[in-house]
Amino acid sequence: MIYADNAATTKLDKDAFVAMIPWLQDEFGNASQPYSFARKPKKAIAEARALIASCIGAEPGEIFFTSGGTESDNWAIMGSALGNLEKKTTVTSMIEHHAVLRTCEAIERLGYPVAYLDVTQDGIVTAEALESIITNRTRLVSVMYANNEIGSIQPIKKLAEIAHVHGAIFHTDAVQAIGHVPIDVKELGIDMLSASAHKFNGPKGIGFLYIRKGTCISPYANGGAQESGLRAGTENVAGIVGMATALKKNCDEMSDIADRLRKIEDHFLEILDQAHITYIRNGADNRIPGNVSVSIKDVSGEMLLHRLDLKGIAISTGSACDSVDTQISHVIQAIRVPAEYAEGTIRVSFGRENTETDADTIAKALVQILTK
Repeated sequence: MIYADNAATTKLDKDAFVAMIPWLQDEFGNASQPYSFARKPKKAIAEARALIASCIGAEPGEIFFTSGGTESDNWAIMGSALGNLEKKTTVTSMIEHHAVLRTCEAIERLGYPVAYLDVTQDGIVTAEALESIITNRTRLVSVMYANNEIGSIQPIKKLAEIAHVHGAIFHTDAVQAIGHVPIDVKELGIDMLSASAHKFNGPKGIGFLYIRKGTCISPYANGGAQESGLRAGTENVAGIVGMATALKKNCDEMSDIADRLRKIEDHFLEILDQAHITYIRNGADNRIPGNVSVSIKDVSGEMLLHRLDLKGIAISTGSACDSVDTQISHVIQAIRVPAEYAEGTIRVSFGRENTETDADTIAKALVQILTK
């Protein structure tokens, strides 16, 4: 099998796996207990918190562990809205992950207004777009760091500056970006940031929310005193340690991996070009390394996914079929991909374990299917 859907999830790093084992077996104690058997797990959590903070330019006390990106997004949006007695507006974009969009729909049903930003055909939220919609009645601006479908990286620093001028909090869903591009939350002016370990070769079911010191937010879960009383529940020590190990390794090797992934991308697209395949490359020039979203003319992306699957190749698609219609993703609709291309959208997302040989095999398999 050739796996090329790393934007969906990544393979657990071996070093992260090894780092997790002691906390699943011998050192299984509950870190919140007062006796000596809890000291090692408690120390492991503190060290992991500090390591993660160092990777994004934060302070250890600003890192709060969650079950993953979806919970982090929910907490950032719901926690901000519910702590806002004036019911000020939340601003987000049309191409956010459903973890953000569905949570925004939920707060709208509770009477909290939400405004949605259009994007360019490259999938970018411009400063001008935000300026045109933000007011002093805006409570939160939530714009993803990089899009999961097309890879476009947003002008986060500028958007955060605009939010702050209007007295708003700035949150970014960085699930696709963290561990793959450099991020310094202080330098960028980010108030809250969501992350999920399984997107950067860590374990599933663990993530974190960065909350800048002084940011007003309601607790996510009530019960125990874990996570400074903001997110109750027994800590997933093994997951936390594995996440920290994977993130540090990815950050240390980030530049080399990015260079290699860009070469793999170029090789993949070169084969399509040589075969004279008619397609649109989606996304901005500034995008996550390895993310290749292409919309191929007059073909079904769903068909391509299944035909490639039969050949032992795993990719993703930008359209989803049901028994009646083909549903084009909200991102592909938002960037206005022409109708004759939109249904033929696929995403090939290469990761650290992929090679140029993988790209060669996938591209040639695509050409073979398309030319038939």
